[in-house]
Amino acid sequence: MTVDWGWFPDHQDDLTTLTFDHLSTAVPAVLFGLLIAVPLAVIAHRVRPLRGVLLGLSNVLFTIPSIAIFVLLLPITGLTRTTAITGLTIYTLTVLLRNTVEGLDSVPAKAREASTAMGARPLRTLLTVELPLAFPVIMAGVRVSTVMAISLVSVASYIGYGGLGQLFTDGFQRNYPTPVVAGVVLSLLLALVADAVLVAIQWLCTPWLRRRA
Repeated sequence: MTVDWGWFPDHQDDLTTLTFDHLSTAVPAVLFGLLIAVPLAVIAHRVRPLRGVLLGLSNVLFTIPSIAIFVLLLPITGLTRTTAITGLTIYTLTVLLRNTVEGLDSVPAKAREASTAMGARPLRTLLTVELPLAFPVIMAGVRVSTVMAISLVSVASYIGYGGLGQLFTDGFQRNYPTPVVAGVVLSLLLALVADAVLVAIQWLCTPWLRRRA
């Protein structure tokens, strides 16, 4: 396989545009997934009969092939970025929901009891005690979901919103490996940078863990 290194500077603007396009699809999917997963996880944690139902439903959705998800969404949202983001959000839900439930389960009962004894209402206990203590486990799910979303955005090139995935399509159609190499390298770099940013956010948001270390 021969890589045409002269292709890269000639297509620098295109690569930059596709990279931002990739991020503009992956990041909202993770954020929407988190917004949906946290309330559902709280319900699954507190209403045990619903726990298996919610986790089971998210697992079933995860087993649907990504292209099939996009095809099923097309009659509803059409050939738009909304279709790509919605499909990716569905995939992030499984990881985010499970990790958030596990994070809430890991909160010591004594911490909840202490908050209740101080007169805190359930919502205040959730926001000031449970979610902060569950944050490291939740962030582990966010990191996995983010990397997964970045890798799956390329599949959305099927509907024209695949970001760097368009380089794969272009390279395969023309039997020209250089765009494919560019897409793989940039996708990998995006995943590494995104994960590093999330690790930094977790470090900044958990000072008690730093003091413990």
